[in-house]
Amino acid sequence: MKRYILIALSAAILSSCGSPEKKEEMKEKEINNLLLKEWTGPYGGVPAFDKMEIADVKEAMQKGMEMHLAEIEAIANSTESPTFENVIEEMERAGEELNRAFTYYGIWSSNMSTPEFRDIQAELAPQFSEFQSKITQNEKLFFKIKALYDASQVHPYDADKQRVLDLTYKQFEMNGANLDSTKKVRYAEISKELSSLYNKFSNNVLHDEENYVTYLNEDQLGGLSDGFIKSAASIAKEKGQEGKYAITNTRSSMDPFLTYSTERELRKQVWTNYYSRGDNGDEYDNNEIIAEILKLRRERVELLGYSNYAEWRLQDRMAKNPENAMALMEAVWPAAIARVAEEVEDMQAIADKKGDKITIEPWDYRFYAEQVRKEKYDLNSDEVKQYLQLDKLTEAMFYVAGRLFNYNFTPVPDGSVPVFHEDVKVWEVTDKTSGDNIGLWYLDPYAREGKRSGAWATTYRSYTSFDGPKNVLASNNSNFVKPAAGEALLVSWDDATTFFHEFGHALHFFSSNVKYPTLNSGVRDYTEFQSQLLERWLSTDEVINQFLVHNKTGEPMPAELVAKIKKASTFNQGFATTEYLASAIMDMKFHLADPSNMDVDAFERETLEELKMPKELPMRHRTPHFGHVFSGEGYATAYYGYMWAEVLTSDAAEAFAEAPGGFYDEELAEKLVEYLFAPRNSLDPAEAYRLFRGRDAKVEALMRDRGFPVAE
Repeated sequence: MKRYILIALSAAILSSCGSPEKKEEMKEKEINNLLLKEWTGPYGGVPAFDKMEIADVKEAMQKGMEMHLAEIEAIANSTESPTFENVIEEMERAGEELNRAFTYYGIWSSNMSTPEFRDIQAELAPQFSEFQSKITQNEKLFFKIKALYDASQVHPYDADKQRVLDLTYKQFEMNGANLDSTKKVRYAEISKELSSLYNKFSNNVLHDEENYVTYLNEDQLGGLSDGFIKSAASIAKEKGQEGKYAITNTRSSMDPFLTYSTERELRKQVWTNYYSRGDNGDEYDNNEIIAEILKLRRERVELLGYSNYAEWRLQDRMAKNPENAMALMEAVWPAAIARVAEEVEDMQAIADKKGDKITIEPWDYRFYAEQVRKEKYDLNSDEVKQYLQLDKLTEAMFYVAGRLFNYNFTPVPDGSVPVFHEDVKVWEVTDKTSGDNIGLWYLDPYAREGKRSGAWATTYRSYTSFDGPKNVLASNNSNFVKPAAGEALLVSWDDATTFFHEFGHALHFFSSNVKYPTLNSGVRDYTEFQSQLLERWLSTDEVINQFLVHNKTGEPMPAELVAKIKKASTFNQGFATTEYLASAIMDMKFHLADPSNMDVDAFERETLEELKMPKELPMRHRTPHFGHVFSGEGYATAYYGYMWAEVLTSDAAEAFAEAPGGFYDEELAEKLVEYLFAPRNSLDPAEAYRLFRGRDAKVEALMRDRGFPVAE
């Protein structure tokens, strides 16, 4: 208690002591915990990942929250008349120590989780929720924010100030700041309950990913590539099963196995393990947790006067309301499932011709789709993989960043920048013309125990010009199966596309040119657009001819193989679109439905039946492991955002295709950076897109991209 009082007093003094530098100096004297300390070293300071200790986590997060709340209290209790500078700018400045601690916390949560950390995470989750509620429900603080906001409706600030004030006010309003005291208490209670449920949901999925492993014997390797077999053997050895071959319960292991394995019963087992995560009827089952999450979300938004969670969530997104989001998905859905029927017919014909005597099931889809690809397009995915080396793909991304953004990527010497695992590599990003440092790019490419599945991008430090420019520390994270020693890491075309996608997020971070930290926030149904757009450069001639070279001979990809890839660009779009859209529609339907006494499993099954979901494939994310939606709120009722962003992507890609210089047109690239990447959230997304394209995006471009019929 004594220490908390000391911190509170110190922060109150800081609020009136002048320069940010002086405040930082005074606060640093209080900090003993490494995770809170100011970063030192090159490149404007870097996280001390090599020195982080899990023993520091709990204290750092709790003390960081105390320090941040003390700063908030100082702002709220100041007797000075509220101004943009002493309220909004001080809020933008607050919480530096906690932000630094969260950088380390995020590494343990996503990249290096352990049972010990998960226990700490479970303990801290409700504390984080309480911390947020103490800020968003601080009546004195909101009174000042509202006074500034109301005044600005008559006499607006300049564009940056007005945007950050509008976003701040909206965040507080959406999180209960206008509620009466009784409702505020219940709102905070619900948020606290939800935070614990989100944490438990995530840990249950991670448990099932770590504990359902399929081990193969040597006579069960039919159809698998040498590289995959060597990786599977290496993983089995690490797990104490030397002489066997491990298929882990992650997409990066499951997907190639289902595509190439000739062992149908094993395909079924691997498929079942993967799509049953969180749905095994044991203590790690997520169905009851989901039902409770849905009830609490509905109750919380009803306190605010909304009829359902989707209505509340989408008000500040590009879609604006669930009706607009559903209209887009329903426009695409019929064409998607119609294409699935065609794809299944093609696959069944091949199975029949081979005398396999089967009916296509979900664990057959990838395998027979690959047979169709070979027959229909004379395109072998394994042949394509020989030209997709991760190292070369990395060079290709740097080339694209150089051409479009004028960036140069240079590897930093080993040991000069701390990393949290030996697999992590770091590059310095500079402006090619001036040589100025833009930031650092960290790459953590391989799957490991304790690392969450999938691929993602994050920042350790974002750019702002507020209180002096800050360079960017950005990270890309993947789950490629680590190759055996001396072997090249070869990936599928889909995985290469995802690699480019996540790098698009990193480029969005690096190109930020905003003043205030709040303006770096993303609009969920827009923030995927920039990364989806960058995927298109993978298939440009410049990338294919220079970087897609054979891993053994070094020869460039033959022109005839390139032609086959481009000809097959709309192949399997029924599967890709339907598995995604089913998850996105389900997300929305769950949050529009009455959650009282909901049987989650039955609701999923019945909704898919109503949609006429093809029985031959599952949703991309079945509900019990749909982490986008139920391990937090970032994508809840917002998974449709990938499709919304894809409309923008297809439309923008057509602009590049039509430009004189194609995808490397200098004039259009300048507009790309100026309007679509650099502003982040300092511009309304719809306005930003119109500045780039001269008009709104059209859905017809997406339909053409996927080879679906376009209405005349």
